[in-house]
Amino acid sequence: MSVAPALTPSRPAVVVVLGLLGAAFLSLPVVALLVRVPWSDVGEVLGSSTSLQALWLSLATSAAAAGLSVVFGVPLAWLLAGGQGRLVALGRAVVLLPIVLPPVVGGLALLAALGRRGVAGPLLAEVGVVMPFSPAGVVAAQVFVAMPFLVVTVEAALRTGDVRGADAAASLGAGAWRTFRQVTLPAAAPAVVAGVALAWARALGEFGATITFAGNLEGRTQTLPLAIYLGAQTDPGGALVLSALLVVVSLAVLVVLRSRWVVAFRPVVPARGPRTG
Repeated sequence: MSVAPALTPSRPAVVVVLGLLGAAFLSLPVVALLVRVPWSDVGEVLGSSTSLQALWLSLATSAAAAGLSVVFGVPLAWLLAGGQGRLVALGRAVVLLPIVLPPVVGGLALLAALGRRGVAGPLLAEVGVVMPFSPAGVVAAQVFVAMPFLVVTVEAALRTGDVRGADAAASLGAGAWRTFRQVTLPAAAPAVVAGVALAWARALGEFGATITFAGNLEGRTQTLPLAIYLGAQTDPGGALVLSALLVVVSLAVLVVLRSRWVVAFRPVVPARGPRTG
């Protein structure tokens, strides 16, 4: 006996038109940027010492920021996913705050916390750590704005995932750390990979908090977005080349990891089995 295929609801014409207009609005600036790039100057711009230093610093600091986001963000996501109450809600709001704050405000907040005269700045100075206007400051600014993306992604996966594996491990006597390491974390691996990709891409493109907290020192704290900002005032063609480089790198990461972040953001109905006493 054959089963009739499910009917796909038709899309109203107005919804289709509005959706296409939204897609055009988002894609047109990127396409226009790529069209305006002076491709004949790409080799000269990318081969300059300033561009190479900015590119290397961006890759190194964004990779470090993504790594630190994993080290601290995954445990934080686990705590938020497993908790309830007002304290957890407040913690989630604090995690989301860097996403909605203007980046320059984030930079000023980092100065207030980690600057030489900040809350923790003198303590860091006593052990020889100076954050502002240093590569470490660049990483700190990137972690501040990027880690929330990883936390949100991983927490969503942990909250909507199947908890029966963790329940079974606990019923067999596995400790909390072993259950987290061998059951929970592997189950959330696609979300972790997606979160790392988003955090890295956000760190790579960070501008406002970096320039406010770490400055724009060539060869020391000048990342690719800062070099683009400076080039837009002195060498617009070079700035377009560097901007196209960032677009290509970011787009490549999203395309390569598409299967990961699509799975991570796919809604899952939690299936909770009976707990054993």
